[in-house]
Amino acid sequence: MAQNKSDSRVIAENRKARHDYFVEETYEAGIALYGTEVKSIRRGGVNLKDSYCDLRDGEIFALGVHISPYEQGNIFNREPLREKKLLMHKREIMKLLGLVTRDGYTLVPLSLYFKGSHVKMCIGLCRGKKLYDKRYSIARRDAEREMERRMKDR
Repeated sequence: MAQNKSDSRVIAENRKARHDYFVEETYEAGIALYGTEVKSIRRGGVNLKDSYCDLRDGEIFALGVHISPYEQGNIFNREPLREKKLLMHKREIMKLLGLVTRDGYTLVPLSLYFKGSHVKMCIGLCRGKKLYDKRYSIARRDAEREMERRMKDR
């Protein structure tokens, strides 16, 4: 059964990643979770701030993703900051491995969302911003906001 984009709803976003990095490409990955983690995610108990992805032994892992323990989970709860395995095709992982090691890119989780009943993660192939890039982005955003304000007043 094919899923539409309209079936997806965003659970958490990593806004800091777009401020700290230039996002070159985005990829969709499944994420291996336990039942209590999914229940906690449905309640919004997830934080992507300061998270990143690591490539090891031909597999990709999300580190620093905090999923709060489920209140009724008792003994079935997992550690909130455990590394989560991401599910992608082998050829995509090998392509990312080549880019990350060669060009100095990094993989950063951008958002977590439901696509149908499955939890998916949008990861970005990112290049770090320098301080002057961040200042330029802030100045450009402020200028656009000011232009919109003036157009609205007209």
